[in-house]
Parts: sequence; structure tokens; C-alpha cells
Amino acid sequence: MSTGVALIGSGIFAKEEHLPAIRSTPLLTLKAVYSRSLASAKGLSEGLSDVELYSEDQEGRTFDKLLERTDIAAVVIALPILVQPEFIKKALSAGKHVLAEKPIAKDVATAVELVNWYNSNIKKTGGPTFSIAENFRYIDSYVYGASQVAQLGRVLGFRTRVSAFVKAGTKYFETAWRKKPEYQGGFLLDGGVHFIAATRLLLGDAAKPVKIAAFSTQLQEHLPPVDTLQATILLKNGSSGTFDVSFGTTFTGSEYAVAAEKGTVTVTRGKVVVKKDGQEEVQEFPDEGNGVKQEVKAWAEGLVKGEANSEQSPEEALKDLELLEAGLRSGENKGAAVELKF
Repeated sequence: MSTGVALIGSGIFAKEEHLPAIRSTPLLTLKAVYSRSLASAKGLSEGLSDVELYSEDQEGRTFDKLLERTDIAAVVIALPILVQPEFIKKALSAGKHVLAEKPIAKDVATAVELVNWYNSNIKKTGGPTFSIAENFRYIDSYVYGASQVAQLGRVLGFRTRVSAFVKAGTKYFETAWRKKPEYQGGFLLDGGVHFIAATRLLLGDAAKPVKIAAFSTQLQEHLPPVDTLQATILLKNGSSGTFDVSFGTTFTGSEYAVAAEKGTVTVTRGKVVVKKDGQEEVQEFPDEGNGVKQEVKAWAEGLVKGEANSEQSPEEALKDLELLEAGLRSGENKGAAVELKF
């Protein structure tokens, strides 16, 4: 059984990741594409003769009209951070299942309001499912790494390091809403929640973050308001670790490492190294991609079953956002520790 879906948004990630993922999933049939302008909708759907186009500059072909279609049961929403909640609410109110790009919202207050609204007005009455797309929870190396950490006993410590330099002129920087962000953290919000999701996945529920103390700075003039966050995170089991992310450094690469009672697990993209009992095991994942195909497939399977995937719950996305926002607040207050609520 195939579910009719619409892709809402025509940006870089929608075109390069969501569109191929939807098209490669037999459980989904792409019926329509929506973008703010017809020109951008055409750009996304080039070569797709069986997909109808909707945009705000076409009479009778707006987002609201798309939601009236009975052959579309679900939507994938990949829009700028500030406008997503409005589209999410409209789609859910129209009875459409939603898979929306991370972050769940621009800040925790907005996210909490959205989750509470959904639980009270839609979920409570048996309405459609609301899921947040966090592809890092589906990248094969991270999933395998988490399974290995879970076998090694109590977590003793961890370190997350992600370093990159977003140059002016590159495709993501030149996106208007990213170039001049009207939301906290800039690229740290947009990209940083990925790295928090991966870290939380590896640590597992027994090593849940409970407090964070951080320093933040803006190393590059073109990456406001801050592009670097260096934090220490306390876990509920009493251990701690570091979270070091920068989009404005000449360092490069990423590494997630977890030390546990019976060994260590180190994850770099496409590779997991497990050390235990004096032995080193290396597992490689050369074809894992960015995890989007895996996450869209999991979402589609949930639609068939009639239940949302727990790893895509808005509550999980809220926890990712809360940890990042708490780090930013700590950075603004010269490293003062911030306790987590969720």
C-alpha cells in the first residue's frame, strides 16, 4: 500500500535529499510539490511529469488548496525555521500526517507550545501523526555505535567534536534565511541539533544530559550571532563529557567517542571503532549516506502501521533543541551552568 504525499519546500535539502528519498520509497507516492513561487516549485520538480505544482503565486493552487486533496494523506515539510510551525499546524489541522525538518522550532518556548497544541488538539482526538525528521538518528554508523555502547556498561565519559568552516559564497551560506539568521545560534541551531541528536543517540537513556555549561563565540564575521560552542555536559549517572562544535574554524572533521566500563566506541562518518577486552574491532559503512532515505523509509512504514516512529517524536526533537539552547544561554552568561527540564 502506497501513501500519497506532498513535498513542501524547494530548498537545497528538499531537492538533494527529501525528493530522492521519497521517490526511492515504494510505500510513498509523490503527488504534489509546494513552494512559495511557481518558479522554485518548477526547479524542484524538473523531470517529474507526474507531480502537480502548488505555490502562492498561482490562483487556486495555494498551500491551503493542496491540503484539500483527498489523495494526499501526508506531507514532508522542509521550510525555513521561522515559518515551519505555521505550516505544520495547518497540515495537521487538515488531517495530514506530517514529517517536518529539524529543528522543531526556533526556540524551546515555541517548540513547547507546538507540542502541547498537537497533543491537546490533534493527538488526543486520534488525529494524524506529527514527526520530526532528524536524519542523524538513522545514519548507519551512529545506529551501530549506539548498539555497541549499550553493551559496554555504564558510560564513564564522552566527547563530541565537529569542526568545519562555512565559507561565504557556499550554497548553504547563500540561503537568504541562513545568511542573515533571525533566530538564535545561526548555523549552531540549524546544524548543531544534528550533532546533539547523534550524541544523545550514542549515550542512550541511561546517560541522559541533565546540565550544561558552555562558552560561545563568533570567530567569523559573516557567521552571526555565534559560530562556535564549547561545552561540558553533566549526565544523570554522574559522569560528564564535552561537546565542541564550530562552523568557523580551520579544524576539520568530526568524532564522537564514548568511554564505558567495558570499553570505548569511536564514531566517525562511515566508520566505528570498538575497543573491548584488549581487542579493536572496526566496522565500516561506506554507503550509509546522510540517513535521509532511512528516516523517510521508517516514517513511511509507520504510516502503514498507523503509528509514529518513536525516534521521530516531537518530544525527542524538543530535547535536542533544549540542550542546544541551554548551551547558548550558558555561553551568553559566561559559562554559568544551565539545568535541563526535559
